[in-house]
Amino acid sequence: MKKILSIILISFLTVAVSAQEFDHEKLDSYFETLASNDKLMGSITMANNGKIIYQKAFGFADIELQTPLSNDSRFRVGSITKMFTAALIFKAIEEGKIKLDQKIDIFFPEVENSELISISHLMNHRSGIHSFTSNSDYLTWHTTPKSRKSLYSIIIDGGSDFDPDSKADYSNSNYVLLTWILEDIYEVDYSNLLAKYITKPLKLDNTYIGIKTSPADNEAFSYKYSGEWVKEADTDMSIPLGAGAIVSTTGDLTKFIEGLFEGKIISPNSLEQMQEMKDNFGRGMFRIPFYDKFSYGHTGGIDEFKSMLGYFPEENFSMAMCVNGSVIDTNQAAIAALSAYFGKDYEIPEFKNISLTSEELDSYLGIYSSPNFPLKITITKENKSLVGQATGQPPFTLNAEGDHIFSFFQAGLTLIFNPDNDEMTLKQGAGEFILKRTKD
Repeated sequence: MKKILSIILISFLTVAVSAQEFDHEKLDSYFETLASNDKLMGSITMANNGKIIYQKAFGFADIELQTPLSNDSRFRVGSITKMFTAALIFKAIEEGKIKLDQKIDIFFPEVENSELISISHLMNHRSGIHSFTSNSDYLTWHTTPKSRKSLYSIIIDGGSDFDPDSKADYSNSNYVLLTWILEDIYEVDYSNLLAKYITKPLKLDNTYIGIKTSPADNEAFSYKYSGEWVKEADTDMSIPLGAGAIVSTTGDLTKFIEGLFEGKIISPNSLEQMQEMKDNFGRGMFRIPFYDKFSYGHTGGIDEFKSMLGYFPEENFSMAMCVNGSVIDTNQAAIAALSAYFGKDYEIPEFKNISLTSEELDSYLGIYSSPNFPLKITITKENKSLVGQATGQPPFTLNAEGDHIFSFFQAGLTLIFNPDNDEMTLKQGAGEFILKRTKD
């Protein structure tokens, strides 16, 4: 349910290559290099005109049992679920059960400003309703089952962050409420609606609402890297619901988005309304640029799973990538895959595998600050990895590059330590700062 940054727009021309010219071996090497260096684990599918032109699985579904990922591995797809929910809402609108501009007070009178908030506002994140996943205590209860009554109370207590329709801000609470609207008007569970209107008609046999991760059902665990891959706890799926509870494969995801754009789920008029952008938010989807082209789709993140799904209408081309463990920025992997298909240059990265003992890391630990840098950086260790954390920010695992040099790929951050002088040089982009280690 976390957001993942959209692929960066680059203003150059690009030409799509045909499937025959597509260099599969180079892209295979790219993903194999990431997996063998413990930088990325996951699966990717690319399809053109409804036919799969590339599939690759890399890494492990279960580290403990050394079960490799396959093209049929199932992942929690996080907020890509919102595209499914939005499609079901438009199906309900087409069937005359609700209206897009209908206010939600009839369903949720206790929600602040409900008499001013429409179903459309929920769909394009303009409701002002606080996202419960932003609560400071969220990670203390996200693995515990929640009843509708309990979760509804949390949403009510969260109140409003801004006046409805005054701006847009991403809120998972919106899509939980949309889930309950669907269940109330159809008088059936969301999972049954998903099956009736989407997965059965499109034959998405590997797509459903998750429960607890089940290796027996070919479901992958997610992992965080801290010197080694560590299994992440499962979010209980009674919490994300239609905001992020779907499990799927990359192959099924490409089938879904192709079916959506081919009119197999909702009408062309409804699809156009999903695509309408306001403050960069559509109704259940985003417009994601790549060079001079663009796709419509969504990204997702739940636990340590990260996912992205996009469809390029002019090329009838779709790509889905699901990741269950990452050290690098997953956007870079997506850009590499798209570059391969569209005939753009990309490089296979090289990594230095440097192993340090826990004792060797001790010389770097401490709190670093500078009058010229706005944040303090706290350096700790976990297992055999250094961990950095800036003031008010989440911790991040650092990769050893050698000669007192560590990096954090996802943010383009490099830290160079001088333990004898109690100094650390921080480099990011064009910026370079020298921070001193303090005793407090």
